[in-house]
Amino acid sequence: MTRTLFRGGAVFDGTGTAPAAADVVVEDGRIVAVGPGLDGDEAIDVTGRALLPGMFDCHTHVLISHVDLWRHLNTPFSYTFYEAVGNLAATLRIGITTVRDAGGADLGMKQAVADGLIAGPRLRISLTMLSQTGGHGDDWLPSGAGAGGLIPTYPGIPSSIVDGPDEMRRKVRELVRAGADQVKVATTGGVLSPRDDPRHGHFRDDELAVLVAEASAAGIHVMAHAQGAPGIKAAVRAGIRSIEHGIYLDDEAIELMLARGTYFVPTLIAPQGVLDAVAAGAPIPAQIVEKARAVIDVHREAFRRAVAAGVRIAMGTDSGVSPHGQNLRELVLMAAGGMTPAEVLVATTRTAAELMGMDDELGTIEPGKRADLVVVDGDPYAFDTLPGRIAAVYQDGRLVSGAV
Repeated sequence: MTRTLFRGGAVFDGTGTAPAAADVVVEDGRIVAVGPGLDGDEAIDVTGRALLPGMFDCHTHVLISHVDLWRHLNTPFSYTFYEAVGNLAATLRIGITTVRDAGGADLGMKQAVADGLIAGPRLRISLTMLSQTGGHGDDWLPSGAGAGGLIPTYPGIPSSIVDGPDEMRRKVRELVRAGADQVKVATTGGVLSPRDDPRHGHFRDDELAVLVAEASAAGIHVMAHAQGAPGIKAAVRAGIRSIEHGIYLDDEAIELMLARGTYFVPTLIAPQGVLDAVAAGAPIPAQIVEKARAVIDVHREAFRRAVAAGVRIAMGTDSGVSPHGQNLRELVLMAAGGMTPAEVLVATTRTAAELMGMDDELGTIEPGKRADLVVVDGDPYAFDTLPGRIAAVYQDGRLVSGAV
């Protein structure tokens, strides 16, 4: 096998230590050595550049390209799959080599990426988001019609509405059968659903207990769309692995998350994505726009308190609400919320890999890991200009974007 030497760069290894001069040797898709003065069969000169581990986005929607529901309703069903090809490519170009899709991608999309039919980050799929009747995933409209929503039901994706422990048990098993790598549940209302309140808790404790028990029996974790404090705390108490959004985190919720080791995926860019869509002319209902405006400052303050308390943070964006390929805007907001630049990159690499149960393979640059590498021109901590300085992206040691 050919030993490829990445020579002369500054390596940020994902552990939080400062970038340091080192060579990296890759063989058969894996990192085999990191250190000074290494050699290989062929060399790639990255002098003056930084090497990062392949980055993660722990909350994205690769089959959603915008939040204009009227436009969705007038788009042919299969069209979104073709849009997803571009969304995946845009995500990969900025150095994100693994994503946890929070609803929309199905087993066929995951397999197409894995088999190399289309280029993209490796996918861990949720299929859909479980919701109670009248919850964040219920697409019922005041007219009495169901619009199909942003995540429609079809043979690859089961219906997402569940009520009661027995329905919950069956639904989790359906999701596992359909290929879910994790289960997503809405334990509160949300911003994009006009008929609920993000502060209200959804599902009762017995329903969440069954959810976690069934997911655990299948060897997978649960992620919770959770914005209001009651729903956040119910999710944490039930043993759900990660809180997504966490807009109205209170001190009790933070203490619970610390005690249980719960991860926080903040998606700080998401509310701004709604307002950006409105500014671009998307006909989003007024009550949704009002909720997006109301939560931005509360959300960022909750994040600051979680960071200060030491909650485990993993990067996620809710991309699809904001455009794909702009995922790294989240890093700017994380740094503004109190994380050091090194902590931001750790959240986007090692901690994200830990959340997804992939840290034995990915998330750091060290021998034995898969060779997902990102070559960056200039300072990797200058997040505001980082997307434009991604020079090359490697996945399992293979160049998948850019050039060096």
